[in-house]
Amino acid sequence: MDGYLFAANIVRMRRERKLTQEQLADFIGVTKASVSKWETGQTMPDIILLPQLAGFFDVTVDELIGYRPQMSKDQIRKLYQEFSKLFASRPFLEVMEQLQTYIRRYYSCYPFLFQAGILLLNHYMLSGGKEKQQEVLNYISRLCVHIEEDCRDVGLCNEAVVLRAMADLQSGRILEVMDALEEMTKPYRLSRQSGAVLSQAYILQGEVNRADSLIQGGMYSDIMSLVGNATLFLALHADDLRICEETVARIETVAEVYELSKLNPNSMAVFEYQAAQCYGMHGRKEEALCHAKKYVSCLLELLSRDRMELHGDWYFDGLEEWFEETDNGTNAPRHRKLVVEDVRESFSHPAFDSLEGDPVFERLKKRLKEIR
Repeated sequence: MDGYLFAANIVRMRRERKLTQEQLADFIGVTKASVSKWETGQTMPDIILLPQLAGFFDVTVDELIGYRPQMSKDQIRKLYQEFSKLFASRPFLEVMEQLQTYIRRYYSCYPFLFQAGILLLNHYMLSGGKEKQQEVLNYISRLCVHIEEDCRDVGLCNEAVVLRAMADLQSGRILEVMDALEEMTKPYRLSRQSGAVLSQAYILQGEVNRADSLIQGGMYSDIMSLVGNATLFLALHADDLRICEETVARIETVAEVYELSKLNPNSMAVFEYQAAQCYGMHGRKEEALCHAKKYVSCLLELLSRDRMELHGDWYFDGLEEWFEETDNGTNAPRHRKLVVEDVRESFSHPAFDSLEGDPVFERLKKRLKEIR
């Protein structure tokens, strides 16, 4: 029970009805001193008195005590970051139990449930063996189904469909993923044009700054989507050196133009790592080393600050405003500590076996292990 909200509510409701503390005390059957202590936040009424108080003021008990089953965007962001930090420092199941307490309390706050699902998807690998991981993935799916069935926000429901598909993909439920997403990703869907249409509306309304931020966000999102898809394309065609070389050449041209290694070092690190793998698989040691260096450089850029945050640059100078409109703002989805732990052994992949013993490669491995 939020004592401050309850105290403020009692004062407000009593004054709206032009009652004295003594009159309220007489009706409820307590002393005037008790009412005074409620209103100053010194004490709270016995729980059995709450229905009587709520009935007297013609409000629900939730309204009386100030219980709000909804959280603001800022509250959700803060809670996400707090739990992200906990997952990086304490046992997974202990933290998940705490998270479930919030989920039960805010079961009708669908934006929070969605972020809780993302949080769990980003950390489920910490839960232990495959059986525990599967339990967490199933739990994420159930949260998403609840959102899809009961939330009235169509956009959030669609997001939940995608999140459920991501959990299903990790669970190996491939057909379910295909059923859920095939129709949503059809190229003819007008929803793909929503950002451009809204930007034009802002311009016509004279809200140039909002249009500028939205357009920049759309450009940034499309560029990063290109890099992400190119990374998958490299993995898909890893056995075809010609396609790998052309993909790397094209993406690195884009990366140089938009300075992506500084703008989004995380996405570029993933791309450079995949490129290094591809060249390593084909025995192209020089190229593999080149991209391994770029991978480490991107990681150092990413981890150069205590807090990993999304940001713009001199060209994309409106991105911060655009990021602030997203659910998690500029915050990274995982705590820095977990990212560091993941990358330390990233060169143990068999694709890099041919580089073992090379002085440059050994220095890169040492540099990764020194990251704190």
